[in-house]
Amino acid sequence: MLEIKDLKKAYGGDHPVLRGVDLSVRSGQIVGLLGSNGAGKTTLISIVAGLRSADGGSVRVADIDALRDRRGAARHIGLAPQELGIYPTVTVLDNLEFFARLAGLSGGAVRRRSLEVAAALGLGESLKKKAGELSGGQKRRLHTGLAVLHKPDLMFLDEPTVGADVQSRTGILDIVRSLAAEGAAVVYTTHYLTELEQLDADIAVLYEGRVAVHGSLAEVVGRYATASVALRFDGPPPALPGWRANESTLVPIEPPSDPAAAAAGALATLGDSIHSLAGVELVRPSLETAYLAITGRALTLEDDHDVVA
Repeated sequence: MLEIKDLKKAYGGDHPVLRGVDLSVRSGQIVGLLGSNGAGKTTLISIVAGLRSADGGSVRVADIDALRDRRGAARHIGLAPQELGIYPTVTVLDNLEFFARLAGLSGGAVRRRSLEVAAALGLGESLKKKAGELSGGQKRRLHTGLAVLHKPDLMFLDEPTVGADVQSRTGILDIVRSLAAEGAAVVYTTHYLTELEQLDADIAVLYEGRVAVHGSLAEVVGRYATASVALRFDGPPPALPGWRANESTLVPIEPPSDPAAAAAGALATLGDSIHSLAGVELVRPSLETAYLAITGRALTLEDDHDVVA
């Protein structure tokens, strides 16, 4: 459904973001696209969706050359960017029906599909409410619903659960599963790595302008993840040989063979800094530790946008 080969994009002529990305996503597959700030996630999605031009490479969507025939490719694509795109002064139903018509639905299909999506996302009781009066989580669900009305063959969800409550996250994950079960290819970006574990998504890691790792969740975790330990501090962590600072946390530079022993050794050398220690956490092998091993840093909420200037 999506075939990207050697895709390149630079900003300002001397700021390469994509340095030759290769990525394929088949029908019915969910791919978690991960990358830190500036890695190129938003740029990649924007090029495939026809919102930005590429400097080189090829993109095919449903066997359509998406770089040459943007409109033809767009008919197969659904896009829910991180920024909310709802009309707050009209009702939930008005939002759904308006976007359904924009997506090419007509006649009775507009109302039927709008009600179907609203029910799937738990918005059936809020159809007559103005969108601006919804809770943050409900707005996020509506935003996602607008992008799936036309049952796209290829769906991009960019941080779909930011600011969402537990109920909204559950509803969004459910609709992602439904999309894939019905044959859609789904590309899902998030810093909540547990969501990708819940979806059992395949993983693609954008690193230094390329897809550094692409495989099933089990393959990525099995190859890269190890048990580790983290020392959390109140405020900036102290400098400690063999440990790397990540915001207010220290993590081992190299995966420890014995995380408990590594933690004990670190505590013995903290000196007066031990008074600012907030906690010690033993970390099980997971997608989070795999991502840390691949890129050398944890994925945080700040890692949402590409650096373009």
